[in-house]
Amino acid sequence: MDLIEIEFASYASLLQVVEFSSLAFLIALVSETVWDTVRGKRKLPGDTVANSVIAVVTVLLERTIYGVAFIIGLVLITPFVSFELPHGWWILPSAIVAADFSYYWMHRCEHKVRIFWANHSVHHSSREFNFTTALRVSWMDGLIEWLFFIPMILLGFSVVETVVGLVIVVAYQSWIHTEKVGKLGWLDKVFNTPSVHRVHHGTNARYVDKNYGGILIVWDRLFGTFEPEEERVIYGLDKPITSHNPLIINFKEYLVIFRDVKRATNLASALGYVFRHPGWNPEPPVLAGSKTDA
Repeated sequence: MDLIEIEFASYASLLQVVEFSSLAFLIALVSETVWDTVRGKRKLPGDTVANSVIAVVTVLLERTIYGVAFIIGLVLITPFVSFELPHGWWILPSAIVAADFSYYWMHRCEHKVRIFWANHSVHHSSREFNFTTALRVSWMDGLIEWLFFIPMILLGFSVVETVVGLVIVVAYQSWIHTEKVGKLGWLDKVFNTPSVHRVHHGTNARYVDKNYGGILIVWDRLFGTFEPEEERVIYGLDKPITSHNPLIINFKEYLVIFRDVKRATNLASALGYVFRHPGWNPEPPVLAGSKTDA
């Protein structure tokens, strides 16, 4: 761990810039909240309060046990790595691109595998879209998401390079949770922007499971998951969470999965409720003598 601390120290200046950008975002968040409240635009103040409480707990977890667990999880993979990428000016930009690519597939998986959706749905459950929505992330993130960055370690990136790359990808996304910024022309085709990310949070049929990118939206364009903002976005979940209790927001979907598994009639169905796509149900049995062909 001493070597990791030394390597983190080499990125101290960059991490300070990230911390400064976080402070700037916090100022913008407070300003937006006050502005919306004064103008009567914040229709669900309970969402804002819940998002803020969730954020405080998240920061405490990530700066303590979750942060350590995330790093240790990646460190445990290093004995299986036979080489490390050579250092140079290009290593950090490469780590950011690799982290962004990994983030795309993690994000896509979080929408397609129900147990991961139980975690990620917390972020999508707000029925409003503003800077505080960026703070509405699951308390389970730090225990799960490190798994998706193991490939970076196997490719030869160090634990620190992987973590720093991810920190930058996540920090970038703070500012895109807003309706205050409209379309940005060609930038919407290359980067994850407010317009692009509003689509991602939409429950509109054409918007569901689109625009997974972190910094770059080119991954979505390459893999067929890009959708431009063309109609008014309806935010939230298909089955809305109306409670503003942070515990319910964080763990309701896990409870629903547990109930589904309990009523499963066989192991295959039980596993399907956990690992198949959200909304999956086992095929109803075909009754003897029923007509199966048109």
